[in-house]
Amino acid sequence: MKGSELDLFLSIGYFRMQQEVFTCQYIVFNDTLCPVHWLRLSLANVTLGPKQSRLLRINEPFSVTVKPFVLTQEVEALYALYKRSVDFDAPISVEFWLLNGALKSGFDTYTIEVRDGSRLIAVGIFDNGETSIAGIMNFYHPDYRKQSLGKYLMLLKINHARSQQKRYYYPGYLVSYYPKFDYKLFPCEAATEVFDENTGRWVPFSWETVDAMATFKLEQQ
Repeated sequence: MKGSELDLFLSIGYFRMQQEVFTCQYIVFNDTLCPVHWLRLSLANVTLGPKQSRLLRINEPFSVTVKPFVLTQEVEALYALYKRSVDFDAPISVEFWLLNGALKSGFDTYTIEVRDGSRLIAVGIFDNGETSIAGIMNFYHPDYRKQSLGKYLMLLKINHARSQQKRYYYPGYLVSYYPKFDYKLFPCEAATEVFDENTGRWVPFSWETVDAMATFKLEQQ
């Protein structure tokens, strides 16, 4: 699932899970059926506001490296620290979420490593297509929570994708009635599009559009 093939599946509302792609329209939280809304950013339309520019500026002292992904003990150790610090269900390990026992990945996966000196403090993982990237994981050291490194990694992915002349960045989905995923709008809500499963088209994001989509989905049940 590389190059234009990955682009195609992302463009019709599919996303990676382990070594496969999937899609869904609903998730159940607390016995409530919550509609899912797949997102992408049109990179040519991304403009950074004061909050985004400030986040890039305050994290400038850290070093950033983009390279093909290699699973290491250092990466798994950082993820284990992160997993213990969050208040939501997270995958048991990076290996489980990306490979689940597979010896070789079928995706063209890259990592963004953020270091404070020699200390690894954040990792962002994404899959590389021909004209797009898909954000797969972001995690960071709990000691650096105030630096908003999860959001910072999203901005770094956008900057890298634009430097490679990509058209779209797919960060995953947000969920109606479950605001924990709303952070995916942070980079640039004005450049964000949402997938309309009813028409098969991407439309400009707005909360009014998402609410209408959620109502339609629930009426189909």
